[in-house]
Amino acid sequence: MTTNPMSAEGGAPAPRSKPITIDNGRGERLAARLDLPAVGEPRASALLAHCFTCSKDLRALRRVAAALAAAGFAVLRLDFTGLGASEGAFEETTFSTNVDDLLAGARCLRDEVPGPQLFVGHSLGGAAVLAAALRWPGAVAVATIGAPAAPAHVTRLLEGGLEALERDGRAVVDIGGRPFAIRGELIDDLRASRLPAALADLRRPLLLLHAPSDRTVGIDQARELFEAARHPKSFVALDDADHLLSDPRDAAYAGQVIAAWAARYVPDDAD
Repeated sequence: MTTNPMSAEGGAPAPRSKPITIDNGRGERLAARLDLPAVGEPRASALLAHCFTCSKDLRALRRVAAALAAAGFAVLRLDFTGLGASEGAFEETTFSTNVDDLLAGARCLRDEVPGPQLFVGHSLGGAAVLAAALRWPGAVAVATIGAPAAPAHVTRLLEGGLEALERDGRAVVDIGGRPFAIRGELIDDLRASRLPAALADLRRPLLLLHAPSDRTVGIDQARELFEAARHPKSFVALDDADHLLSDPRDAAYAGQVIAAWAARYVPDDAD
């Protein structure tokens, strides 16, 4: 087991961390990390999903994981197929394969520690954890950070390639300064996903964190999710944070809020 040099905000000891390899069920191996509390056994466990075209090693995601580990959670964060250190081709993935990857991660985490009980996701990863929690009986609570109500919202990032996609069924688009090959199946699957309609069946506590000034996923998306969800549901404004929580204080705050909120709903397995 290796030690992650990053420590949680507020001077808490760094979590213990070890690499995990996950079979995605489609013949490819996913890279993941399991972050554990610095001392003692975890009180519960959480599955943490990254944003569209990001990875498990996004600094903000690592800080969220560290804050959850400092609160006693074991946290599994994985790279979706074709991203980060995971195998597979990104252009062959869809929103549905992301959800399947999360469920594969949940099964793997269950073999390491009890759970996962808490599902947490950033941006499109937030939409994915909502869909995954609907299919995971052990999910107790769900939290999202800057998540879209409609997964198809991310097609705004692909506007330069949509014409080629319609014409050729494939295109190379620039996202965040990096080229990504995508296929029409991704767009079709994103457009077919209807999260607000499905939230009525979630029947689990939901926490939505969103920055009012988010320029990537507008605050209207959080409002749509909140209005569609049933109680208990909560909303926390991330003030002037940007979409990627680039300020370390914003990422640490998001993790601490999620941990404090989840403690009300997630049982303490260490008791």
